[in-house]
Amino acid sequence: MSKVLPAKNEQYGSREYWDQRYSEEGNDESFDWFKSYADLADHLHGLIPEKSSRILMLGCGNSKLSEDMWEDGYRNIVNIDYSGILIEQMQKRHSQCRPEMEWREMDVRDLAFEDESFDVAIDKGTMDAMMTTKGDVWDPPHQVIHDCNKEVDETLRVLRKGGVFIYLTFGQPHFRRRYLQREKTTLEVKELGEAFHYYLYILRK
Repeated sequence: MSKVLPAKNEQYGSREYWDQRYSEEGNDESFDWFKSYADLADHLHGLIPEKSSRILMLGCGNSKLSEDMWEDGYRNIVNIDYSGILIEQMQKRHSQCRPEMEWREMDVRDLAFEDESFDVAIDKGTMDAMMTTKGDVWDPPHQVIHDCNKEVDETLRVLRKGGVFIYLTFGQPHFRRRYLQREKTTLEVKELGEAFHYYLYILRK
C-alpha cells in the first residue's frame, strides 16, 4: 500500500498526484485496486477465451494484473497510463522478462489507436479515479460525466465488433450504468464478493 496518499480524494483524478506518487514509490512497488487476478481469473477466462486476443489495459498503474495475465498465457497486452513516470518504470521492470508487453503514455479519454484495433479492454478502477471530483454522486459534475463518457466512447471506438469492455469497480449499477449504456451494445453486470461487493461490468460491442 502506497504511503503517498492524497490530502483530498479528488486528487485521485489528477495527473500531478499520480506522477508524485509513482516518483516517490520504489520502482518495484505494486498496488492492486479491488481484486487480484487470482480472484478474477475464472471470470476473465470465460470473457477472454482466446489467449491471443489483443488486450488494452486502461490506466494500468503499477498493478500486477497485466503481469499475472501474461504469466497465464495472455501475451498480447498493451498497457496505457497518463503518468509518464509510471510508464517508464514499468518499461524498465518488464523489458527483460516480458519483452512483448507494451507500455505507452496515454490518456484513456484520448486513445492514440486506430478504430477497431483491440479485442478486449479492461478498466480496474481507472474510471473511478475520474469520479472523485467534489459533487453529488446522484447528480455528478459535468466534468465527471464528460470524462467518463469520453473514456467509454474512446474504448468502444478502438474495440473490434464483438469486442468486450470489462470494467471492475465498487460502484453500484445505479451510479455506473449511465456511463456505460450505448446503442448497439449489450451490458451485463455481475456482483462479486459477499460481505463487501464489487461489480464487474461487461459491455459488448
